[in-house]
Amino acid sequence: METSCNTTKLTQGTLGHSLKPSLLFLIRLLLLLHPPSTLTADDFAVFFTNKTRTISDQFSTPQTEDNFTTTNAHTFSSFSPLSETVSKIILSSHPTTCPLDLIPTHLLQAISSSVIPSLTHIINSSLHSGTFPSAFKQARVSPLLKKPSLNPALLENYRPVSLLPFIAKTLKRAVFNQLSMFLVQNNLLDSNQSGFKSGHSTETALLSVTEALRLARAASKSSVLILLDLSAAFDTVNHQILLSTLRKMGISGTALQWLNSYLSDRSFMVSWRGEVSKSQQLATGVPQGSVLGPLLFSIYMTSLGSVIQKHGFSYHCYADDTQLYFSFQPDDPTVVARISACLSDISSWMNDHHLQLNLTKTELLVVPANPSFHHNFSIQLGSSTITPSRTARNLGVVMDHQLSFTDHIATTTQSCRFALYNIRKIRPFLSEQATQLLVQALVLSRLDYCNALLAGLPACTIKPLQLIQNAAARVVFNEPKTAHVTPLLIRLHWLPVAARINFKVLMLA
Repeated sequence: METSCNTTKLTQGTLGHSLKPSLLFLIRLLLLLHPPSTLTADDFAVFFTNKTRTISDQFSTPQTEDNFTTTNAHTFSSFSPLSETVSKIILSSHPTTCPLDLIPTHLLQAISSSVIPSLTHIINSSLHSGTFPSAFKQARVSPLLKKPSLNPALLENYRPVSLLPFIAKTLKRAVFNQLSMFLVQNNLLDSNQSGFKSGHSTETALLSVTEALRLARAASKSSVLILLDLSAAFDTVNHQILLSTLRKMGISGTALQWLNSYLSDRSFMVSWRGEVSKSQQLATGVPQGSVLGPLLFSIYMTSLGSVIQKHGFSYHCYADDTQLYFSFQPDDPTVVARISACLSDISSWMNDHHLQLNLTKTELLVVPANPSFHHNFSIQLGSSTITPSRTARNLGVVMDHQLSFTDHIATTTQSCRFALYNIRKIRPFLSEQATQLLVQALVLSRLDYCNALLAGLPACTIKPLQLIQNAAARVVFNEPKTAHVTPLLIRLHWLPVAARINFKVLMLA
C-alpha cells in the first residue's frame, strides 16, 4: 500500500506545482486508475471473506496441547514499558494516512511533542494488561488489480491491501521491536527466511538461490528449482496453531495474552470508488498491513524448513514464497522419487497448518549440467502433474532453465518500453523535472530491480536494457532519437546499465 500512497504523493506534490488540473487528472488516470467495472465494495468484501472461509473450512480442527514444556530454554512473558521510544517510533514512521485515522499522520507527527505522554500511556496500558484495543482491530481494505493486463471485471483478479490506523501501527511497532529482539537473540527465526528482515530483500533471496544453481552447474551437476505457490497464505493462518507455536518458543504470560487479543475479533471493510462495504469478521489470518503480521507469519512457517531438509533439499523463503532446490548427477535415477516424496510431506505439513498448497501453480525448473543436456520427467502428486517449465517467474524475476536471464531482460524491456510510450504521449505538458521523476519511478526502477543477478552476463545480452535507458534519457530532455546520449546521461548523473549492475554488486558485497 505504501507504493500507491507514494505514487499519489508524487502526482499531488511534485507534479502538481507545474501542471494544470486537467493534466494532473490525466497522469492520475495513467498511473493509478483501473478500467471501469460494475463491481461494488460489498462484492469485494463477500468475495475476500468467502475465499478465506472456503480454504479454512476444508481443514479439521487443529489438535494443540495446552500444557507442555517449552522447547526454548529462554522465556518471554511480558513487554517492557516504553518512554522516549514512542516519540522515535512516531517520527521515524512513514506518514501514510488511513481513512480510519481521526488525525492525519503528518499532523500527528507535527504535534507529537504534545500528545506523546497520552500515547505512551495508552501503549503502556495495552502492553501491561495484555489487551489490544478493540478500536484498532478494524482494517480498511482497498482492492488492487494484480496485473494491468488482467480483466478488471473479475473479482479473482484483485488482491486485498489493508490500511490500518497509524496509532495502531505505532503500538505494533513497539511490540515488534521487543518480540523480534527476543527471537533473534535466541536464534528462533528461520535463517533462510528473507522476508521483512533487515539487510535482506527479494534480491538477496534470489542471489542466494541463483548462486547455488550456478555453482552446481560449474561442478557438472544438474539442479531442480521448485517454486511453491500458496493460496491466501497470510489470510488462512490458524490462530490456535500460531499461539501454540508461540508458546513452544517460550512466549507466555501477558505477552502471549496480548498477541491472542491482537489476533482475535478482527474485522475489515472494503473501500471501493467512494463506497464502503459492510463490516466482515475475520476468524483466521494475520494482518498484512503492519510489521507484526509478517513476523507472526514467519514464526508460523518455521517448522517447514526441517520437513524440506529431511529430504536433502535446500530452500529459501521470502514471506510465503518458498523456493526448493537441490543438485544431482545428471544420470541420477532417484530424482523423481525424491521430489515426489518431498512435495508429499510438504503438502501434509501444509494441511496440518491449515495452508493450501496450490499444486496447479507450483512451478518446476530444471537447470541442466550443460546446455546440451535435457531432462524429461514429470512429478505426479495426487491428481496433479507438475512438468518442468522453460521459464518461471520468481519474486518478480523471470528465470530460465539456462540461467541466461534473456527472458527476464526481454520482459523488462517490454514493460519499460510501454511506460516510456505513455510518458512520451504527455511529455509536451510536463516539465523536465517532472518527466525525470516519472522516468525514474516507472522505468529506472524496473531496470535496477534485482539487476545484481545480471552480473557477468555478456554485453550483448544486456544491450536491450541500455537502449531503454538511452531512450529514457532522450524523453527526459525531449531530444530526438538520433541525439547523442552520453552527454544526456552525464547531465542526469545516470550510470550506464553495466555500471549500475556492478555498483549494485559492490553495494551488496
